[in-house]
Amino acid sequence: MNISSPLESGRLYASDVDDDGRAKRTGTWLTASAHIITAVIGCGVLSLAWAVAQMGWIAGPIILLVFSLVTWFASALQADCYRNPTTGKRHYTYREAVRAVKRAICFHRMGHQAGCHTHNNQFLIIFGILQLLMSQLPNFHKLSWLSIVAAAMSFGYSFIGIGLAIAKVAGGSNARTSFTGVEIGVDVTAAQKIWNIFTALGNMAFAYAFSMVLIEIQDTLKPNPPENVVMKKSISVGILITTFFYLLCGVMGYAAFGNDASGNFLTGFGFFEPYWLVALANIFIAVHLVGAYQVFVQPLFDFVETQCTTKWPESKFVNAEYPVKLPLYGSYTFNFLRFVWRTAYVILVTIVAMIFPFFNDIVGLIGAFSFWPLTIYFPIEMYIAQGNARKYSWRWISLQVLKYGCLIVSLVAVVSSVRGLVVGVQNLKPFQSVS
Repeated sequence: MNISSPLESGRLYASDVDDDGRAKRTGTWLTASAHIITAVIGCGVLSLAWAVAQMGWIAGPIILLVFSLVTWFASALQADCYRNPTTGKRHYTYREAVRAVKRAICFHRMGHQAGCHTHNNQFLIIFGILQLLMSQLPNFHKLSWLSIVAAAMSFGYSFIGIGLAIAKVAGGSNARTSFTGVEIGVDVTAAQKIWNIFTALGNMAFAYAFSMVLIEIQDTLKPNPPENVVMKKSISVGILITTFFYLLCGVMGYAAFGNDASGNFLTGFGFFEPYWLVALANIFIAVHLVGAYQVFVQPLFDFVETQCTTKWPESKFVNAEYPVKLPLYGSYTFNFLRFVWRTAYVILVTIVAMIFPFFNDIVGLIGAFSFWPLTIYFPIEMYIAQGNARKYSWRWISLQVLKYGCLIVSLVAVVSSVRGLVVGVQNLKPFQSVS
């Protein structure tokens, strides 16, 4: 019996597909861990020394660990929402899983007899907007090799940064540090101290941002063992490894540069010898970000292109595929929509980045703005919507406390980052890089 498949390759036999008729998934806990590490360890690690400097030796590492534990917990809840507990149906993307939240609210208000069918709603729009940091591969399932390379790059520049920091400390950096971080009246005013701490919270939240691609990563896994079991293992491995490097980068960076730690960890080694080692670390970062960019951008591409296909099913510009033979690659399927809109997107994001070179405030704003809805709110609501926490039970109450506590943290971080951007814009010189 032939089973139809959405893949361009045409028909597949039963042995070549999973229970949903799609091409057989081959991902393992190792490839999923590589995806997570690639998604998590990125430019966020560069701001952690500055973030620790705002809080000091005690609060800095503790709060970083708290973000690690909260992210691990919320991600484990989200992993359990990959399949519908009643039908066993898969959710292929984060936005599909989120629909469970809307339907649960509808059932609560209208009764279980209501249809409660959902369309593309405001949550999908928010999800699309929050992906505006990302560029391009055919689909998420072909990213395993790139994620492994990118994860190796992240280890590379983390080790180099940590090694340089240790060497600087061993050589007598005489950096001025304290238990409470930057000093009021010496480094900053009291108001600046508070605002900087709030921005640092956003920076730490950004450093752990990967929930928006967690479902997509989970959808690459083999169905046996169960995907949620394998995914939880991958989450634990990924977050444990990244937290280890984050603590080393944050703590050793603060030890090396003290209260004068810059927003970008590696810029502090600008005149450090051997210079080639610093250059190599920056090359590693560039290669890593290529992979991380792809991991994060796929949900956005899928969202836009799916909507276009649904709205204009007869359009050749949107749907027509043209096979092209490329040297050293083989057959590549060209599509005008993919080419035009992805190219325009990359150009737009690059121009925006050149106009607004506010590293810490941008990182803090993105982290704070996306942390609560994507990492906390939706995973908790999905978990509750699937009947895993009875209302007013201790588990339900604990989840509500966590949800609203994180909301407060995100709000103050957003306000602080916006304030930093407003202050920065006053002296803005577009397209001029300042180092």
